Amino acid sequence: MGTGWEADGGAEAAGAAGAPPTSPTVAVRAALRARPLRFPFTRDALRCWAYLVGGAPLGLLVAVLLAVLAVLGLGLAVVGVGLPLLLALALSGLPVGALERRRLRLVEPLPVPDPHRPLPGAGRRARLRTRLRERATWRELAHTLLVGPPLTAAGFGLIALLVFSGALVVSPVVVWAMAPESVMLIPGHAVPGPLHALPATAVGLAGLFLGGYAAALLTTVHVRLARLLLGPREEGLGRQVLELTRSRARLVDAFEAERRRIERDLHDGAQQQLVALTMTLGLAAHELRGRAAAPGAGAGGGGGGGSGSGGPVPDAAGDPVLDLVDRARGEARQALEQLRGLVRGIHPQVLTDHGLAAAVTEVALRHPVPVEVDLDLPGRLPGPVESTAYFTVTEALTNAAKHSAATAVTVHGRVEGDRLVLQVTDDGRGGADPAAGAGLQGLADRVAILRGRLMVTSPIGGPTRLRLEVPCSG
Repeated sequence: MGTGWEADGGAEAAGAAGAPPTSPTVAVRAALRARPLRFPFTRDALRCWAYLVGGAPLGLLVAVLLAVLAVLGLGLAVVGVGLPLLLALALSGLPVGALERRRLRLVEPLPVPDPHRPLPGAGRRARLRTRLRERATWRELAHTLLVGPPLTAAGFGLIALLVFSGALVVSPVVVWAMAPESVMLIPGHAVPGPLHALPATAVGLAGLFLGGYAAALLTTVHVRLARLLLGPREEGLGRQVLELTRSRARLVDAFEAERRRIERDLHDGAQQQLVALTMTLGLAAHELRGRAAAPGAGAGGGGGGGSGSGGPVPDAAGDPVLDLVDRARGEARQALEQLRGLVRGIHPQVLTDHGLAAAVTEVALRHPVPVEVDLDLPGRLPGPVESTAYFTVTEALTNAAKHSAATAVTVHGRVEGDRLVLQVTDDGRGGADPAAGAGLQGLADRVAILRGRLMVTSPIGGPTRLRLEVPCSG
């Protein structure tokens, strides 16, 4: 049993901000494909007829009202009275679009979302300005002015077909009721009896049968246009994803700047204070030793002259104060070494001064497991790329030393095309799990910022391979 893991930041970002997701299938079209011959006799066909028959007179009423608003608005615009009417015309798509989205629920179980952003607590003027600036407002107006009339006309045509076909279906009953007089079903052709009207019934049934398919076609067109013009557009979602990506990159830049500030403060502040403390403690220890030697020299010189220099010198090794000072000096030196290691871990100076190859080589020399470094780079890479690659290598080497019981590690890196390809391989026991807190998920998030790819292959028994691919553009 093995473990394989891949984090592809570039594919994720491109997929989110690039091609929009596939639009959902129209329910009526799906029902038509599932039961093509039985569709005119299903409830879906009845819903389509109800949707189109109800929308035709509603569309006619909306067309008349818009025509009145346009004529009065343009006619009265010269005196300033028509401007509110023209504004009402521009905003007429809002209520019509909201009503159409509600009517679509009759034939479409998947609702069309409202494309307008909510404005809780906003005043009338703020709402008006916001709605006029939104593209969704003008798409709804286009649906009302350009798409509504043709679909309304098609709806009336379907109503005429249904009425005519229904009349033909019941024509034998009409002829029987009016007997013995003949009935003129078709101009110039009188039907003397009910049996002679049966062909008209067959034609009417055929018309109703075809009307079911016509209703499905018109309803599908309605739903697709409503999703296109009355629903939220995918470009808005793409802009949001792009802005999220940019904000994440800005957060990383802010973190990098804060990291450098902390590094500078530690190097120039706390580290220098520890150095000064170590020197002060050294001077204090030297002064204590000098004072311990001074009484012996003075006692020997009390008889006169410098003959006292040959007298006994008291031993300062047993002085408890001096022991405490030496101990404090040793602890200060240890704290200084730890602080220097911490500063190097935040961002090594050799990486800034000499680049990725030198920094990785320095880490390999200090690593407890033998590390073979094979980095062939054409020159310096952008700072974010070098930093990401360096911390990827250090994380892999740390995991190899702590978790895999490896005896040898290989670091191989090349620039292939415009991408840095880096691979770290160890001969440990494998089984690396990103969910176990080994730092791999954090590396993947860091790589995703640069649209890179991080792949880990770690079968049980080893070896473990960590492969990094990141664009050199940074």
